Amino acid sequence: MGESPREILERLIAWVPAQRWDELPNLYAPDAVVEQPMGLPGPVRIEGREALARHFQSAAKLPLQMRAANVVIHETADEEVVVGEFDYLARNTSSGAEFTVANVFVVRVRGGLIVQSRDYSNQVMFAAALGRLGALAEELTGSTV
Repeated sequence: MGESPREILERLIAWVPAQRWDELPNLYAPDAVVEQPMGLPGPVRIEGREALARHFQSAAKLPLQMRAANVVIHETADEEVVVGEFDYLARNTSSGAEFTVANVFVVRVRGGLIVQSRDYSNQVMFAAALGRLGALAEELTGSTV
């Protein structure tokens, strides 16, 4: 038997701030589905390990340093499903702005790989810290703020 769902989620939470972008896709099944219902400007659905690899490569280009804090993992009645609550304490390396992003991940792990994840993150904080709030508001409303 592979690693437990809890161990896989703990690794995911730790590897993002460690910027292990090339290794992160290996935590996912080839046909994994990741949904970000609170994505901006709208919900995001990423299907498959290859699409996740592209997603992580895009993240690698962002001027961010992060560390995980306040990590709480909840095991559920479904042995495949774990829920992680945590914060990423972050800093924009270009501007020096510091910020906190609250997260809740609901993850299904089968055979030691993530097969499904619903990631709820405070995307507005990322947008603000990266100087994208004005552009985001324009995308959402169709007008300049």
